Parts: sequence; structure tokens; C-alpha cells
Amino acid sequence: MHEATAHARAKRLANPRELIYNKTIPFKGAYSLSSRPIGVFDSGVGGISVLRSMRALLPDERIIYYGDNLNAPYGTRPEEEILALTLASVEALLARDVKALVIACNTATSAAVHELRARLTLPIIGMEPALKPAALASSGGSILVMATPATLRQKKFQELMRQYGDRAEMVPCPGLMEFVERGEIDSPALDEYLKDRFAPFDNVDAIVLGCTHYVFLRRAIRRAMPGALLFDGNEGTARRLQDVLGAENLLNSEGPGSVEFITTGDPDVFMPIIRM
Repeated sequence: MHEATAHARAKRLANPRELIYNKTIPFKGAYSLSSRPIGVFDSGVGGISVLRSMRALLPDERIIYYGDNLNAPYGTRPEEEILALTLASVEALLARDVKALVIACNTATSAAVHELRARLTLPIIGMEPALKPAALASSGGSILVMATPATLRQKKFQELMRQYGDRAEMVPCPGLMEFVERGEIDSPALDEYLKDRFAPFDNVDAIVLGCTHYVFLRRAIRRAMPGALLFDGNEGTARRLQDVLGAENLLNSEGPGSVEFITTGDPDVFMPIIRM
């Protein structure tokens, strides 16, 4: 299914927060049936890496994946614009009667998750860079946190740095997620990009993949920084979803599990990329 209206809706908003009062948002208690689908949202294809962890842990669940490829990347946009685009995408998933939301995008989580949780009653699971497990596993060297500029400047991430970032270095990576969006996960241009980003650092113990897109680039990142442990938040997010659904009596144990993909971009471009 191809949905090209989310961007237009977001642009029309004088105040992005108006979107959360849309009539498509149901009353409290409407998400009580475990057979309803889980909505997963990302600014593009990066959240597919989270989806895979969810499917491994929750194979009986129905999942709707919504990729806002038309408006990717989010990570170099102003916060208000990220919020508006995220809310437009969430509205589209709410219209599909989802029982829970997974914001499978670190940038969108930082910009919008507090607003969404303040206004909606259904479970909302967000992402954050896996700095805590990296700090606990590191043996004393540096920890590099690769993320979009928008994620790194958000208060949510700055608080994470205050708690666990004594040896962490922020590595903003504008343009890196676009490699994944065009299916370029192993190329000389990608190797050169990573070489340039890692050049200032040595004695690196761990690298935090602070964008779900970067998980697809593990092989290239290992090649550029051999010996460093790589950390991402995908499995932790899937486990958190499982715990929350269980606590809310929303787990679907009967199946059959399924995945439906929606993109605001070109399906002919999107579908081959999600099979990477």
C-alpha cells in the first residue's frame, strides 16, 4: 500500500500538536483486543532491523510497518518538523486500529515520544541509543556513539550521556542513513565515509549504533573499526514491547503472525530495500 498524504498533512499543521486531537484517536480502553496489530514506525527502512527482532520474539503478532521514506532523512531536520512528521505517521497507524506503537527511530523518539505518551493511552515503545549496555561492557577505552545530529542534540540523549557517557564520544553522521535508504550497504564510498568519521579516534572499545539504519551497516563498520564491540537497541526494544504487552494482557499467542508494509515513498524502491 502506498500512502503519500502524510507529508501533506504534516505541512498543513499550524501547530503539530493539533494532530493528536484528531477524531481517529479512540477512547481509553479501545485497545483491549490482543488480536489487533502492532504499529511500527520509522522515517525509512531502518526500523526493519527492529522489526526483525520483534518477529523473532513475537512470531504470532500481526505487525503494520509504516516507513515515511518520502520525508527521510529526519535526522537533519528541525525538531518541530520531526514532531509534525512523526505525528502524521502515527495518525496513519492509529487509523489502522493498532493496539501498540513502536517508534523504531531514535530521532523520532527523542522529538515526539513524550508528546505521544502524554496524549495517547495505548502502549508506546521508543528507542534510545544503547549507551548503557556499551558502558557496562566496555573495558576502559572510548565509546563512540554514532547517531543523527538531531538525536545527539536532544535533551533525552544528553541525559543519557550524563548518566553513562564518561568515556563516550558523540559522532554525528549526517548522510549515513541515506546509504541504507538507497540500498548501498557495502561500497567504496561508504568505506570512505566511515574512515573519515572514525579518523579522530583511537583506543575504541565499543560503538553504539544510535540509528536503526546503521544496523544494516555492521559489516562496513566492523571493517572500518575492527575490534570494537557494536551495540544497538533493537533486541532491548523488542523485549520491552513483549513485557509491556504481557503486562497489559495484549499478547497474541494464537497467531497467525504477519507483516504489512506501508511507505509514503515509492514502493518500487522501498520493497527491494526491505529484503536486504
